[in-house]
Amino acid sequence: MTDYPPPTDQPPAPPPSEQPPAGAVPPPSTPLAAPQPPLSDAEARSWAMLAHLSVLLNLVTGFLGVVAPLVIYLIYKERSRYVAYQSMQSFVFQLVWWVGGGLLVAAFWTITGITSAFLIGLLCIPIALILSVIPIVPLVWGVYGGIQCNQGKDFKYWLVGDWVRSLA
Repeated sequence: MTDYPPPTDQPPAPPPSEQPPAGAVPPPSTPLAAPQPPLSDAEARSWAMLAHLSVLLNLVTGFLGVVAPLVIYLIYKERSRYVAYQSMQSFVFQLVWWVGGGLLVAAFWTITGITSAFLIGLLCIPIALILSVIPIVPLVWGVYGGIQCNQGKDFKYWLVGDWVRSLA
């Protein structure tokens, strides 16, 4: 009767003549992360569309619309240049319009409130109301960009698209 060794997940050790010297680090047997396959055209269009439509998250959360395209970019930048470009473009566009526009509107309403005690502020109220519609611009362009990407077209925001393309 022969005793068999218990099964193990490791390969058998090489004979003593083939063993590495003491202190040598053995090469890894498997890569840490296997490279992901490229996205299909349909998947790329869907993720690009979601990056643009993430602007709608700002209506609910106020800030996650800016975070979502950045997350999409970080996850898919190696798998699709199209998704990387569209998501980074959406991120920069939303950052400029939501953060920059929000600060501009807040500053103008603050100035209007402070100067309203002096009649000058009352004249600034119509301008402040007009500036308050700034958040509508990225909502409309973001939805339009999402529709264009879903149809497989290369959407580009004015000024932002060329700047992002020059970075890539």
